[in-house]
Amino acid sequence: MKTECSLKGFAIVVLERGFVYVGHAEVTDEWVVIHEAQNIRIWGTTKGLGQLALEGPTDKTRLDAAGIVRAPRSALIHLLETEQAKWKC
Repeated sequence: MKTECSLKGFAIVVLERGFVYVGHAEVTDEWVVIHEAQNIRIWGTTKGLGQLALEGPTDKTRLDAAGIVRAPRSALIHLLETEQAKWKC
């Protein structure tokens, strides 16, 4: 069975149970795969997750390297597109 990629790009990925990652996201019919993923452990914002998507991390944001994250597509809550250049930490 061939799986088509329906989205590919740098994004903040919100998964079930409050897991939030940023990285190179690829969404297919069955999987969400995030390469060079960083877990956003502490947002460090005053305006929520959208602030991170628009402006990148703040000095209070805490990120943890997570490598490659793979989750079933059914675990995907939403994606926020963001610019990779803003995430040079």
